[in-house]
Amino acid sequence: MTTPSRDRSPHRIRITRQAVLVDEALAGSTDFRTAQDLYAQLRAAGARIGQTTVYRHLQLLADQGAVDVIRTAQGESAYRSCAGTEHHHHLICRCCSRTVELAGPEVERWLSQVTAKAGFTDISHTLEILGTCSSCTR
Repeated sequence: MTTPSRDRSPHRIRITRQAVLVDEALAGSTDFRTAQDLYAQLRAAGARIGQTTVYRHLQLLADQGAVDVIRTAQGESAYRSCAGTEHHHHLICRCCSRTVELAGPEVERWLSQVTAKAGFTDISHTLEILGTCSSCTR
């Protein structure tokens, strides 16, 4: 994976065989996956890759803004390839983990007002809204 346009990190991602394996595993799923899940998938497929390498590459991707990151109910970070390059939020089903990306311009306007009033600048944030999707409420 090359350095994405939303580069927030001084570290460039080295394109190694292991990095490509992690990138392909992420690209092959629309669900959020923990580093442990990805590591287990790669090892089951016969990949020679270390757990630390998976964690490190995912962190680099997150720092670069190339993946979405959420916290699971268990407190773990879960990752997914970004569908787009624009800033967005997530609506996540508690039952099946189905995720919908939301633009949320109203949230952005509100956040700008609140942070400016408080005298803060250089703001970053994430917003995850949890609920139950229509498929799971049936």
